[in-house]
Amino acid sequence: MTSSDDGAPMPGADLRAFAVELRRMNGEINRLVHGFAADQGLHATDVQALAAILDAETPLTPGRLRDHLGLTSGAVTACLDRLERAGHIRRSRESADRRVVHLHYLAGARSVARSHFLPLAEATEHARAGFSEPELAVVLRFLVSVNDELTEVRSPRR
Repeated sequence: MTSSDDGAPMPGADLRAFAVELRRMNGEINRLVHGFAADQGLHATDVQALAAILDAETPLTPGRLRDHLGLTSGAVTACLDRLERAGHIRRSRESADRRVVHLHYLAGARSVARSHFLPLAEATEHARAGFSEPELAVVLRFLVSVNDELTEVRSPRR
């Protein structure tokens, strides 16, 4: 164990310490996600779908969302139906191929989500303030790497 700036013991950088802290973070984020889902009359999977739609660099299609979430086509359709009824998303056909449906997160719904998740953003910013830019770059590189590895676990390597 090493010590933090205030002398408090900190766990070493071994795999167990990473696993414990990642599980703790996942649990806290899940608590917020489940609270948002309950407040909005949604399922936790619906909130995962919203996050995927929000984070996508280009508009998602139901098929890409299905692949991302690992759900059946029917489950994705039910999820999108709930999100559309609740006023969180809209589906549109914007390409020359009218069979292609794009998913869009509605501005008003983003505002509702932003309000709910504001404590997460504030906690993240408070934690970030304790690190230098080079340290934050390493942390971000680590998180990207873990997520890339997890994507490979979800989608078996070929």
